[in-house]
Amino acid sequence: MNQSQLHEDIQQAVVSGIRRYFGCCRQRVPGFIKQHFSYPAALATNRVAFGFDVLRAPVNLFWAPLFALVSMIRFFVGRFPRLRWLHQLLGRFPAGFTTQVQTHISELVLRDLLQHSQPQRSLSWFIAEELRALYQQNEKTDVDIAQFHAQAEPIVEEALAQYRITRTATADITNTLSCTVLGAFAFQKFTPGGIGIALMLAATISVQLAATDFFLGESLGHIYYSVFPPTPSFGMTLATIAGVLSLLSACA
Repeated sequence: MNQSQLHEDIQQAVVSGIRRYFGCCRQRVPGFIKQHFSYPAALATNRVAFGFDVLRAPVNLFWAPLFALVSMIRFFVGRFPRLRWLHQLLGRFPAGFTTQVQTHISELVLRDLLQHSQPQRSLSWFIAEELRALYQQNEKTDVDIAQFHAQAEPIVEEALAQYRITRTATADITNTLSCTVLGAFAFQKFTPGGIGIALMLAATISVQLAATDFFLGESLGHIYYSVFPPTPSFGMTLATIAGVLSLLSACA
């Protein structure tokens, strides 16, 4: 067998191993979702977010567009060999803070969905089996499964790292679209994401506080301020925006 044919057979064996592995993973998806992402299991997952994630998540929310811009620049720079140094430099740009929710979900995916801790169910094991079958078919020596597993491990870890980044971007996009639609219903115009909900909430709080202090009583105060709504203070507006963005980002 010539070298080109052998190279093609190895590629097919690798692809076959990957397909078998992810085929088994797909069969575990319904149970995985039911166990960790359906009610009430999803409450336990979101409970992890309440902590320092309330601070990390809003930073990631505003960091995501900057990271996307840097990634696009890095993609185009990579086409020019002379700018390889810049391509490597931009590759060090951080994707944001790793939240406790991301770490928790990554551990769940590794353990329950990918079953990374079980050697005979890992991606590298499936690929090694296909390669070993190919080598035996062509009267070659057996594949050193342990060595191949060590070489395939970085690929799996890189895929999981991309999953974390993808999940962050997906959560940010979901929050932005949901809040924009709600803001459009509330203000009859599109507002920038969670800011729309925050402004609506700040206005509601201002009406409630003003009506409580109305000199003719709270009931007449609600009627009066429904016609002449008060303007929320600058401090209340900023505090409400920060609170809403933190809550939405943490619970994404």
